[in-house]
Amino acid sequence: MTRTLSLLLVLAAAAPAGQDDSFLLRGATIHPVSGPKIEGAMLLVLDGKIAEIGPKLQSRAKVRIVEAKGLHVYPGFIDSGSPAGLQEVSSVRETLDTGELGMFNPQLKAISAVNPDSEHIPVIRANGTTMVQILPGVGGGQGQAGIIGGQTSLIHLAGFTWEEMLVTPYVALETEWPVPAAPGRGFAPTAPGAERSPGFSQANRVKEENIQKLTEFIEQARRYQAAKQAGPAPLDRKFEAMLPILEGAKPLLVTASRERAIREAVQWAEKQRIKIVIAGLSRPGRMIEELASRKIPVILGSPYRTPMEEDDPYDEAYTLPARLHQAGVEFAYASFGLQFARNLPFQAGQAVAFGLPYDVALSAITLTPARIWGVAGRYGSIETGKMADLIVTDGDPLEPRSSVRMMFIHGRQIDLESRHTRLYKKYLDRP
Repeated sequence: MTRTLSLLLVLAAAAPAGQDDSFLLRGATIHPVSGPKIEGAMLLVLDGKIAEIGPKLQSRAKVRIVEAKGLHVYPGFIDSGSPAGLQEVSSVRETLDTGELGMFNPQLKAISAVNPDSEHIPVIRANGTTMVQILPGVGGGQGQAGIIGGQTSLIHLAGFTWEEMLVTPYVALETEWPVPAAPGRGFAPTAPGAERSPGFSQANRVKEENIQKLTEFIEQARRYQAAKQAGPAPLDRKFEAMLPILEGAKPLLVTASRERAIREAVQWAEKQRIKIVIAGLSRPGRMIEELASRKIPVILGSPYRTPMEEDDPYDEAYTLPARLHQAGVEFAYASFGLQFARNLPFQAGQAVAFGLPYDVALSAITLTPARIWGVAGRYGSIETGKMADLIVTDGDPLEPRSSVRMMFIHGRQIDLESRHTRLYKKYLDRP
């Protein structure tokens, strides 16, 4: 009896906050993203889904009331590129599950390595991020550049197992577009008369060879596709993972930051009849209009960097989102790391100060990424029938002075405690 009681107490302590996924939230200003804000509204959530939104809703006997007078309700934020759950301590190799060796690894699934108990996950949630696209990383090694790193996945930032966290198992294939290595990179200084490191021409030749290898890999995948259509064929997991790409069901998430690399990637994808999303774009130059005309989405990283060239405007990184919007390019935001992942909403907020309309900035971390990654029917905005991924704030969540008071994922309230808050309390109470 004592053992049974002890077990029940342990399970109760381990249970996440808010097991009930039905509630009536009232008195808040609701920001649906897909439409105008609704002041003093009520929001009814039943079985994890948004059931009703309106000024006056009938309370249900078995539904708890969440008072939110004076607060604001937004959809949970979506980080379009993160190693959350795959990396823990960058200096400890055993905690890193990204960057598998090899040039082409389309069969690798990022979701299979996720650690639900990562200390980074509660920290990332702190400012409103409820969902991330996890990236497996591009490895390479043994003198080769990595090109295709593996399958990205969409996960919630809550759950005891990766199965509970999973939203979409296969979203895109992370791909690093080949670029010339900087002359001398990876080479020690040479003594007089010794063989010098390769110059740009050789680095450019290696880049062209890698692009050719990527093209040949795609051609091999097409031959595998044709063989399967003709009849039974031996299973090849690498080429099997390429089939959704060849069929246009999934895109390549291509990292290409500068104008030349972006142009090469776009032209190559058009020739291969493959859908792509450009990630890490930082200096697109004249390619902005072409990205808009071809309707190629873009994933932006942090704007907090200095100009890349001597003649670049000081604010080039900060005005880039506004320039993309003016040209008609659809874009979303990603942290592309863990150190500042909690600051995702502030990346969007920074762009507002440099000309980006506020509603576009908010959409870039909610509804727009949901559209890009094919989950807008369930997530990204506050609408009847969608899943209740919500945050309740005491102000504008794109402003650092605001804080998240409550968070719900699939209608279940999430504990907002993290390593940061625990350390804060520890040293605040220090004698």
